[in-house]
Amino acid sequence: MKGPPRLGGRLAVSTAVLLLTGTLAGQEPLPPTEQPPPSVGSGSVERENLLPNLDFYFPEGELDFRLNRLVKGSFYEGQLRYNFVKGDIEVFVRYRYYGHDSIWQLGLFDAVEFDPIEKGSNDFERTRGGLLLVQRPFNYNSRAFFLAEVDRITSSKEEFQFTTNKTDTFVRFGYQLGTPADVRLNAIVGETRAQRRNLFTAHREIGPGGAGFSTALTWGFETLLGDFDFVKLELAGLERFQLGSASFLIWRLHAGSFLRRREIRPEEPQGTDRYSIPRGEFFRLDGRDGLKGLQESRRGTDELHTTLELFLPWFIDESRPALDVEWNSWYWLLYAGYGAIGFDRDVLRDASNYLVDVGLGFETSFALKDYTIFIAGVAAQTLDTGGGVEARFSVKAIH
Repeated sequence: MKGPPRLGGRLAVSTAVLLLTGTLAGQEPLPPTEQPPPSVGSGSVERENLLPNLDFYFPEGELDFRLNRLVKGSFYEGQLRYNFVKGDIEVFVRYRYYGHDSIWQLGLFDAVEFDPIEKGSNDFERTRGGLLLVQRPFNYNSRAFFLAEVDRITSSKEEFQFTTNKTDTFVRFGYQLGTPADVRLNAIVGETRAQRRNLFTAHREIGPGGAGFSTALTWGFETLLGDFDFVKLELAGLERFQLGSASFLIWRLHAGSFLRRREIRPEEPQGTDRYSIPRGEFFRLDGRDGLKGLQESRRGTDELHTTLELFLPWFIDESRPALDVEWNSWYWLLYAGYGAIGFDRDVLRDASNYLVDVGLGFETSFALKDYTIFIAGVAAQTLDTGGGVEARFSVKAIH
């Protein structure tokens, strides 16, 4: 099976999303559940417009661009995510209605992912689908979620033969304690694929008492067009500890396990090819939301990791001119992580399977014309793996 040409497919999808989202831009304020991140190190949020919202991630070379508009209680959003290095492209369109006691969201998406560019391959994996997400707030800090989603998965890769031309039909039940603007906790109970991947947790609106919690149960079934069979439990929590007048520590925990996983090809050496589970549903230990210094990709059905981020201010809430811009704040950061992943729960019980991750970083913000720019960076290394130092950066622009 031949994949779509990178250039042609990229331009076609880009043009489509820009035509679609270009009609959605406006200047209305965002609803209470769509608040932007606060300034670095803050625990509160000021109401601002996010039109448009732009995130850029290094070294992944990934751009996340969103346009939105609020019209008479309904929220429209178009999102384009593009990777300049690999050519990956994802398009999302959403319609959200704010009812009296619940929030309803309809979403459509189309995502194409290519092999790493160093392989010189045009092989691809494509996922297209739609979803219905219902949110039932109990109060500002507590809410329940229901998600129903259908994903159509295709691929040109021979090693993905089981998942090629298959449909992932699943429902998800979730609960969140925290704030509606915490994108990482929202991703567990809602749209996992579309989350914003912040490098650190400083500019997250954390819940009451500086803590937040989210959990979800996902059931993938083989009826109603579905081809997979699994039940997945996932949870995450975080807490912010104030240390003195300006320094603070953020602790984060993530855990997950597949309660049901039907083995279909026991002879396969790779765990991701043995079970009736889409590759995108497996847990990952590497990446921005996992161990930031882990260079190799690690997936599994059972995962546990925790991180600590210590923020030490250089200066905050000031205006320091440099390089023709006004710098508002700068935090130095000490980072540490600890975690394990595998295809059996026994992996999590053995301390020898856990990896230690350490790093140094920073997070800063400055004003540039009508925008506030947030920049975060870290150099981290996972010990005892033989890998080198992994450097990650992110740039966020807020209008």
